[in-house]
Amino acid sequence: MQISQDFSNVKKVYIEPTTFCNLSCKTCMRNVWNTQQGRMTHSTFQNIEKSILTIDPLPSVFLGGYGEPLSHPNILEMITSLKTNGIKVELITNGVLLDSYINQALVDLKVDRVWISVDAADSKSYQDIRQKSELSLVLKNMYSLQALRLRTAHRLPRLGISFVAMKSNIEDFPEIVKMGRMVGVDYFSVSHVLAHTVELSREILYENLLKENLEPSQYAPKISFPRIPFSDESEKYMIQKTSSFFSYSICDQDIRFGENYCPFVNRSSIAIRWDGKVSPCLPLLHNHQYYLEDQVHYSFEHFVGDINSDTILSIWNKLSYQSFRQKLLNFDFSPCAYCNSCEMAFNNLEDCFGSGFPSCGKCLWAQGLIRCP
Repeated sequence: MQISQDFSNVKKVYIEPTTFCNLSCKTCMRNVWNTQQGRMTHSTFQNIEKSILTIDPLPSVFLGGYGEPLSHPNILEMITSLKTNGIKVELITNGVLLDSYINQALVDLKVDRVWISVDAADSKSYQDIRQKSELSLVLKNMYSLQALRLRTAHRLPRLGISFVAMKSNIEDFPEIVKMGRMVGVDYFSVSHVLAHTVELSREILYENLLKENLEPSQYAPKISFPRIPFSDESEKYMIQKTSSFFSYSICDQDIRFGENYCPFVNRSSIAIRWDGKVSPCLPLLHNHQYYLEDQVHYSFEHFVGDINSDTILSIWNKLSYQSFRQKLLNFDFSPCAYCNSCEMAFNNLEDCFGSGFPSCGKCLWAQGLIRCP
């Protein structure tokens, strides 16, 4: 069994330093967790780093997961070691802990990118989503980081904003882009909300997309657009209600609608939980629940190895894991997220195509709805 050459090696390693967090955001799966929490030990981190250093070329590292990376007491030591060994490092943060000391360290260490989660443009809405936090503090910290990086020749870290779109905050996004540009942000990553509660299920913006019928792409009419400026006039070019019945391209670049693919496999990435358990992706690091059309769904954690007893490359090259990645590349799963009608669709244990655990047809990351930087 052959894996495509482009996906034959690990290119990105997601590391979850901790599941603890200094905030209680209403969008976080930690609100409905019933799972052990913890922080990565020095020994586990060393095992990860040793494994990474055996991979050629070196993969990049993304520090994040289902906790606040900067709350780990040894996070700067981790970053220092990674950067000393020539490894590209990104991290995501809620921005609260980006004080002057942390900011100076991130600049001195030449961290490649820092993602800051910002989901509202005014203080009241921000505090409603990211409880125990203040937008003014996060903006102050971002301005401070921007000022420090501009004093250097390397201008690192580059800054990104991660935005979770909901009915209650989608109108804030243009203002968030303006705010971000003022503090030097050059990348905005937008995701829909993964609704872990009934309350959040009322906030999702993708109900119509999930209700549309899937049409075979070979029979779908294609609409090819020119480069389109974002303006009121551009609406004249666009169909108001995007339908999966059509396929689209802009300047001959295809836009995927209703076509499933695993973003983690396509990035040749792997995810490592705080305790060293290795998973194919971030969504499979922890058991969690989410809602679609008022029906609760369960996603059960899945691991392909443990970094405390094995190496990244040996795990990556297991025949069973190679076979699973090939299945994800072909995406040979039933369209559970669209069907959403039988008991098999309500968890990732199996599907009606005969796929065993984990069956990924109901994964909202695979639908392009939920995204991670």
